[in-house]
Amino acid sequence: MKNILLASTSTLFGEEYLAYLLPELKSFFEGISEIVFIPFARPGGISHDEYTEKVREVFHSLNISVRGLHTFTDPLEAIQQAEGFFTGGGNTFLLVQQLHQLNLMEDLKIAVEAGTPYLGTSAGSNIGGLNMKNTNDMPIVYPPDFTTMGLVPFNINAHYLDPDPNSTHNGETRETRIKEFHVFNDTPVVGLREGSWIRVQGEEVTTVGNRPSRIFRPQMAPYELESGSVLRF
Repeated sequence: MKNILLASTSTLFGEEYLAYLLPELKSFFEGISEIVFIPFARPGGISHDEYTEKVREVFHSLNISVRGLHTFTDPLEAIQQAEGFFTGGGNTFLLVQQLHQLNLMEDLKIAVEAGTPYLGTSAGSNIGGLNMKNTNDMPIVYPPDFTTMGLVPFNINAHYLDPDPNSTHNGETRETRIKEFHVFNDTPVVGLREGSWIRVQGEEVTTVGNRPSRIFRPQMAPYELESGSVLRF
C-alpha cells in the first residue's frame, strides 16, 4: 500500500528545519530504524554530506538513522532495500537530472508504489507528480527528461503564493504561470501553500495542513480545496 507524504516546504517561517512536520513524521515512519535520504537537489549549493547531516540531526530525535543515497556503492540496491525515503528540497532541475542520469527515477517509483514510505519536501515533492513542469526553480542544469515518478495523477506547485493585490511587482504571478502551462498541457496542478502537504495512503489522496490548496485545471477557474479533502481528478 502506498504511503506517501509530499510537503510544500521543509521549514516554516520562524521555525526549525522540519519542525512543523515532526508530529506527523513520528507516525509516518513508525517502526522504521533507518531512512535513505536523497540529497541531490542541494539547496544553496551545499554538499551532499552537509545536507545529509542537517537531516540526520532532525531524525535523531525520532530515533531514526539517516544515510545519504550518494554514500552507497550500489544506489539501486540501496533503493530496493530501503526502509523509507526522504527527498529534500532545493533545485528540481538538478534533482531530476541526477535521478535520470543515475537511472534511479523508475526504480524509486517502483519501491514507493510497493509500499516503502516516501517523504518529499519542495523539490522532493515536485518529483511525486507526473512531471516537473510546474517547479519554480531556475534551470541551472538540463535534465534528459522532465518526467518524474507520477505517484499522484497531477503536478505540484510547491511554495504556492497567492497574488498580492497591493504589490507593485509587474512580473507574472504563480497563477498566471500555471494558466500559461494549461494552454499547452492538460495535467491538473495543485498549488501547495506553506504548511500544507499531500497525503497518500493506498489509493486515497488527501490534502493536509493548516491552509487550503489551490487547484488548477485547464479551461476551469481555479478553486480552493480545504485541508482534509480527498483529491480526485
